[in-house]
Amino acid sequence: QAQLVESGGGLVQAGGSLRLSCQASGRTFSVYTMGWFRQAPGKEREFVATVNWSGNTYYSDSVKGRFTISRDNAKNTVYLQMNSLRPEDTAVYTCARGPRYSSSVDPRAAYDYWGQGTQVTVSS
Repeated sequence: QAQLVESGGGLVQAGGSLRLSCQASGRTFSVYTMGWFRQAPGKEREFVATVNWSGNTYYSDSVKGRFTISRDNAKNTVYLQMNSLRPEDTAVYTCARGPRYSSSVDPRAAYDYWGQGTQVTVSS
């Protein structure tokens, strides 16, 4: 059973940057796709970014060019570097574990374990 713990959220002004971290338990972190999702108040959860076990990435159109997902398998951690933040990026950001040994970066992949989330608030 995997546990995912996010950190790095906070309050930032528009145009600023934050880096989120998600540390996973377990010894097989490197073989899993990892993803970031977000949910704003009154809205459904939406996909943000994903990285598969071989390092391929995929982003939603709303964050492409501003956010970067990366992973450090030695630390069992996936990161989300967020630059040029906008007020509409305000949400609870959650990481999740996807399929094993997947060559795909399909945002519709099944994710089985989720973290508790970290709040990101961007002021205008």
